Formats: sequence, structure tokens, C-alpha cells
Amino acid sequence: MNTLSLLLENKILISAVLGWTIAQVLKTLIHLYFTKSFVAERLVGSGGMPSSHSATVCALSTAALIQYGVQSYEFAMASIFAIVVMYDAIGVRRETGIQAQIINEMMDLFNSMNKELSREDKLKEFVGHTPVQVLVGAILGILIGIATMNWL
Repeated sequence: MNTLSLLLENKILISAVLGWTIAQVLKTLIHLYFTKSFVAERLVGSGGMPSSHSATVCALSTAALIQYGVQSYEFAMASIFAIVVMYDAIGVRRETGIQAQIINEMMDLFNSMNKELSREDKLKEFVGHTPVQVLVGAILGILIGIATMNWL
């Protein structure tokens, strides 16, 4: 059996990829609904509702739980990985986004005072997540993990 066939039979991997894909599409649609503008970067970018990072790691953890059981090292590793990713999304990455927003506002203020400062692009403000965005992503990932393992 070739490698591609083996990958396509890996329900745990498929679950994680579906978690990311579905969350990114939902994130793009939600952004489109609220802003009335399509932003292609939302299809692959971080930040926003729901957290695709949380959806990915929770789909992965749920699939590992179903496949190997609560006592398995696979589930233990996936769960710890999920906790670290979600903690980081709420903590460090969220703070980075807030700092980027403040720096961008300061740059706009300086530029409006005719004090041009050189910079190529604005800093990305969609980096981290609020706790609600992470929670919704986690719930979405759990549901995707259950669905993938039961119906594929």
C-alpha cells in the first residue's frame, strides 16, 4: 500500500485536518457576515471565531480517545498538546494581537501628525483568541472528532 493511501485511511489525521478546514471556512463566513467583505486571508489566517487551532487539536484528541482509549499514550500526548495550544492561543498569542493593535494605532497617530515613520505593512492583529473563541473551536473539534471516527 502506498503512503497516500495510508494517509487517507488515517482517521485521526483526517479528523484533525477536517477540524482545521471546517473552522477556517466558518471563520471566513462569520467574518464575511459581520464585515460584509470577503477577506481571503481569513481562510488561512489565525485569530477570529472559532479558533481553528482549538478545533484542530480537539478533533485530534477526541479521535485519539475514541481510537486508543483514555489510558493510551496517544490520547495523553494529544490532550497535553491540545491544552498547550489552547492556553497559548488565549495567553501569549492574544497578548501579541493586542500589542499589534496598539502599535498600529500609534503608527496611525504619528502618521496623522505628519511624522512619517517607515514601515512596510501593519502588524497582524488577528493572532490570538478570546476564551469564547477557543471554547467554540474546542467544541467544534470534539464534534468533528466524534463524527469522523463514527462515520468515516
